[in-house]
Amino acid sequence: MSAVAIKGWCPGAWHPMLSGDGFVVRVRPYGGRIDAEQAAGLADLAERYGNGLIDLTNRGNLQIRGVSEDRHPPLIDALAQLRLLDADPDVEARRNVMVAPLWTKGDEIISVAGELECELADGPVGLPAKFGFAVDCGSERRLSAASADVRIERDVGGQLIVRADGAEYGRSVTRADVITIALDLARWFVTSGGVNHGRGRMAAHLAAGAKLPETLGGHMLPARKQSVPQPGLTLLGALIGVAFGQMTHSTLQWLAEHASGLRMTPWRMLLAEGMNEMPACDGLITRADDPLLRVVACSGAPRCPQAHADTRALAAVLAPHLAPGTRLHVSGCAKGCAQSGSVPLTLVATAEGFDLIRDGATRDKPVRRGLSVAGILADPAVVSGAC
Repeated sequence: MSAVAIKGWCPGAWHPMLSGDGFVVRVRPYGGRIDAEQAAGLADLAERYGNGLIDLTNRGNLQIRGVSEDRHPPLIDALAQLRLLDADPDVEARRNVMVAPLWTKGDEIISVAGELECELADGPVGLPAKFGFAVDCGSERRLSAASADVRIERDVGGQLIVRADGAEYGRSVTRADVITIALDLARWFVTSGGVNHGRGRMAAHLAAGAKLPETLGGHMLPARKQSVPQPGLTLLGALIGVAFGQMTHSTLQWLAEHASGLRMTPWRMLLAEGMNEMPACDGLITRADDPLLRVVACSGAPRCPQAHADTRALAAVLAPHLAPGTRLHVSGCAKGCAQSGSVPLTLVATAEGFDLIRDGATRDKPVRRGLSVAGILADPAVVSGAC
């Protein structure tokens, strides 16, 4: 397996990460939503200060790509004017809050998320950069497969719970104390040594033997998880996929002109509020049967300096050959940035070619090694699940 450099942190706006195409500047929308004015502003900033490409991340954030060092300071000023930046870099780093996007007016999701974001401004201190919260307390649990460490959910009876990721049960809470308990759970993670386990993630901390105190553990079973929704019209607007989670500034500008607001998702989709028909715009996935929905690929070469191959070009070619119901992850290296969990088929680029993994993740044992791109393209059935 090729050696890779694991950063252990995620880019932010104040602290961008250098990639193969320049700095990556992550924007964390408050409440997981931007209005039309902010969307138009971000499209303009991506063109003016970046290379015109915008990522949708699996944590429900946006990333402006291709920013040069000298263009970063004016970009920061512009993000602040759009009300998309915390004044304190430490606060921005802590504000890792993912919001279930299919909320309706009056739902507790938005009020809980807003209160949590405000309280995170004062702590807890010492949380790892990847540590995050999921506000998933709607009538359906939608974020169970998304990356988070503290989860605000509902139990099978519809009552609010706070649950540590990796724990089977959650603690029953009231609306008045839900934020307090969520932050207490995060503080326990720090004081109990969780920062040193599994790259600072809650589930790894528990798997390593850490025991939740009775006051935080609880005995409430979370509600049944729901499947990831597919592109289509909803009562709230149009749920739209973005191929490989990346769009151009012109696509974002188009959406800003046709939607009243955009809600982020961890599924590399956007909910375009108020749209009553699916859009006809290049770069958007509007059909539930589009094969691109079943492939995941990181930015790949040359955009990532650690990638050994152009992952997205290969994934796009292989997508139509996948067997029904099969998912494929094409990773430029063993880190697996685009998909941390197991999928039926995984291709990992190495210096010697692609390794093929079945029913696993990037660090699992391959069933085939050293596959060439030419060989894969000549016989897509090798990775399609057909043989």
